[in-house]
Amino acid sequence: MKSLLFPTVFISLIGIALSCNKTSTTTSKGDFSRVVLDTNPSIEPLSPEASIEKIQLPPGFHVELVASEPMIQEPVAIAWDGNGRLYVAEMNTYMKDANGTGEYAPTSRIKRLEDTDGDGKMDKSTVFIDSLVLPRTILPVGDQLLVGITNIQHIWSYRDTNGDGKADEKKIVFRNDVIDSRNLEHQNGGLIWNLDNWIYPTRDNLRYKYKGGKLLADTLVDNMIGQWGMTTDNYGRLFYSEAGPGLPAVQIQQNPAYGALNFADQYTEDFTKPWPIIGNVDAQGGREALRKEDNTLNKYTAGCGQSIFRGDRLPADMQGDYFIPEPVGRIIKRGKVINRNGKIYIEDAYKQKDWLASADMNFRPINTYTGPDGCFYIVDMYHGIIQESEWTKPGSYLGKVIQDKGLYKNRGMGRIYRVVHDDFKRDTQKPNLLNEPGSQLVTYLDHPNGWWRDNAQLLLVVRNDQSVVPALKQIAIGQKATLSKAPSPLARIHALWTLEGLEAIDKPTLFKALTDTDAQVRKTAVWVSEVYLTKKDPEVIEKLAALTGDPSPDVRIQLTLSLRSHPTPRTQALVKQLLADNPQNELMQFSYKTFTESQKMLLAEQERTRNLSPADRALVTNGATIFKQLCATCHGPDGKGIMVAGSTQMPAPPLVGSPRVKGDKTLVIQLLLNGMRGPLDGKTYRDMMPSMGSNDDKWIASVLSYIRNSGELGNKASVVTPQEVAEVRATTPVIPGGMTQQELEIFKLGRAERTNWSKPEAK
Repeated sequence: MKSLLFPTVFISLIGIALSCNKTSTTTSKGDFSRVVLDTNPSIEPLSPEASIEKIQLPPGFHVELVASEPMIQEPVAIAWDGNGRLYVAEMNTYMKDANGTGEYAPTSRIKRLEDTDGDGKMDKSTVFIDSLVLPRTILPVGDQLLVGITNIQHIWSYRDTNGDGKADEKKIVFRNDVIDSRNLEHQNGGLIWNLDNWIYPTRDNLRYKYKGGKLLADTLVDNMIGQWGMTTDNYGRLFYSEAGPGLPAVQIQQNPAYGALNFADQYTEDFTKPWPIIGNVDAQGGREALRKEDNTLNKYTAGCGQSIFRGDRLPADMQGDYFIPEPVGRIIKRGKVINRNGKIYIEDAYKQKDWLASADMNFRPINTYTGPDGCFYIVDMYHGIIQESEWTKPGSYLGKVIQDKGLYKNRGMGRIYRVVHDDFKRDTQKPNLLNEPGSQLVTYLDHPNGWWRDNAQLLLVVRNDQSVVPALKQIAIGQKATLSKAPSPLARIHALWTLEGLEAIDKPTLFKALTDTDAQVRKTAVWVSEVYLTKKDPEVIEKLAALTGDPSPDVRIQLTLSLRSHPTPRTQALVKQLLADNPQNELMQFSYKTFTESQKMLLAEQERTRNLSPADRALVTNGATIFKQLCATCHGPDGKGIMVAGSTQMPAPPLVGSPRVKGDKTLVIQLLLNGMRGPLDGKTYRDMMPSMGSNDDKWIASVLSYIRNSGELGNKASVVTPQEVAEVRATTPVIPGGMTQQELEIFKLGRAERTNWSKPEAK
C-alpha cells in the first residue's frame, strides 16, 4: 500500500494523434547511449543551468528553463488558463524532514505566472491563493480555478474579479464534509476535463459535470485507484497509474463509467524497467530495488505525472506517445501506444534506456504536460525527500538514507522546464481564448495542438454558447462552416462532444456521424448516442443496430459498452449478438465478463450485509470504501493480489481465503498498526506494508471488518470493533519499519502464555 509522494494534478491538456492502428517503432532522430555517470552521486543542489547540463535526451532535443526558485518553490502541478497564464500549485510544507514536521501547516500556495515579453520564460509572478494545506488538484474552468487540497474533500472555485492577479472570490462547487483521513499519497491526485465533458479525479468512484457554477457528481461502477497522475488521448481514453504496486499504466482499456478493466499484458515487461544514469539509493524498496552493479533503480517505485503528448511543435512520432516520470529514478520513460483489435498496449520506445535521464540527485520530475506552444513541459519539484513520512520513520531504510545523506536539507526550490527540438520552433501565439467570441473558438476545434482544441471546447460548453450550434452541426458532419478547410476527424469529434455539452446534439447530426468514413468519429457518435439511450429511444437503437458489423473493432467495442449500459430487451439482444459475432475480441469478451461478475458480486454483498446488525453493517460498508480506495492498490480489487508485468513477485499477498485474515483478531490489528516487512509464509513480496497506525480506531476496525467479512473476498468472520482496536493499540509497542512474521507469531505466543499464566493450577 505504499506509493510515491503526493498527487500529480491533472488538467485537460490534450493534443495530437494516437492513430487507430499505430505501429511500434523506435523513435528519435539518430541514436544515443545510456551511460551511468555516478553510482553514489552528490546531493548538493545545482543551479537550473547546471542541472540542465546533467539531463540526457535523444539527439535534437533540448531543455529550456521556464521558471525556477525563488519565483516558485516545491511545484507539484501546473495549468494554463485560456489566456495562457500559468497556475502553479506549490506544496511548500512537503517533507521538510523525515518526520514530515509541520507538513499540514496552512502555508502552501498557488501562484500565477506570466510571460510578459514573449521570450518563453516567466517574468511575472503573483500569489493567486495563499494559506493552503498542500494543494493537490487545479483545473482552470473559464475564468475560475477549481482547487482541491489535502485532507479535505470539498472542491473550491477561485476567481480574480479585479484583475490584480490574486483570487478574491472563493466558492464551494462540490461539497463533501467527510474528512479525508488517508495518507496524503492516497488521496485524489488530480482533475481532468475529459473529451466527454466529464471531470474525472484520479481516485475513488465519482466523476463530475460542471453545471451552473457547480459540480454535479455521478457515481462510477468501480473505485478508480490511480494515484499521482492522469492523462487522456485525442479520443477521450484516460490513462491512470499506480505508484504503490509499480504499475506504470492502469485502467487504459475503457472509460471508467463502464467499470475497471486491466490486462496483465497491457504494457511490456521492458516498459516496467527504468534505466537511470545515477545511483538511486533513496528507493523505498531498499537495496532490492536497485541493480547490484550500479545502484540504479530496477523497477518502478514512484511512477507519476504521466501525459499523452498531443502537441505540434515536436517530432510527429511523439504525438500520441505515453510519457511517465519516475522521480526516484530521475527519468522520464517514453512508451508507444498501440491499438490492436481495440485493445491498448504500451511498448517501450527504447531498448534499455529512457527518453530523458538526469544525473542531478535533486531532479524530481513529477508531472508532464502538453503546453499551448505545442511543446513538452516538465514539473521538477527539485526536492531532497520524495517519499512521505509514513515510509521514512527513524529505523526504516529510507529514514537512514535521508539522515546519512542529508536529503532533508534540500528544499525551497523547484523548476519548470520546456523540451524543444532543433527542427521545430515553438508556437509564440499567445492564447486569448477567454476574451474571444464563440465563433473564433469554434475554429480552434481543428487546431493541430490538442491544448487549443480542448480549451475551445471547454469554454464553449462552460459559456453555454448556443450561437455556435449551427456551425458545430456543420463541422460534425464534415462541412467547412467557419473553418478554412474541410474539418479533420479530430475537429468533427470535438464538434460532436461540444454539441453534447451544449445539450444541442440532434438526431440528424448524430445519424450522419454514425456513417462517417472515419472509425473514431463513428465510435464517438456511438458514445454520444447515450444521450438518447437513457431515454430508450427506439429510432436511435435501430441506427446503432446497423453498426453491429462495423469493420472497426473500436466501434463494435464502444457499441457493446454503450448498449449494455442502457438495458432494454432490444439492447440486450444486440449485446448478445455482438458477443457471439466477436468471439476472438479479447477486450469485448473480458469486459463483459468482468461487468456481469461485478454485478453479481454487488448483489451478493448487499444480501450478505443485510444479515448484519446495523452497527456491523456500517463498519463493513465503510471498510469496503477504504479497501477499494486504498488497499486494492496492492492487494487487488478482488483481494487476489496484483501481478506486475515483468515481475514474478506480487506487491502484496492475496487476502482471499487467508487464514491469517480470518483468524486471530489481535494479530491482524497489530499488523495494521505497525505494518509488515519481510517474507510471509516463505514468499517474498515486492513491497513492505506501511503502518496504518496513524488512522483512528474506527478506520482500522472498518477495513478489517470488511476484509474479514466480505463475500467479494470469500471471507466470513466476525467484525472488528473500534473498542477492540483501542485495547490492542494500548498494549502493542510501536515497531519502526514494520513487524516481521516471526515477530507477529512471538506476540501471539506471548498472549497465549499470559493467558495460561492467568489460569489456576489444575487440582
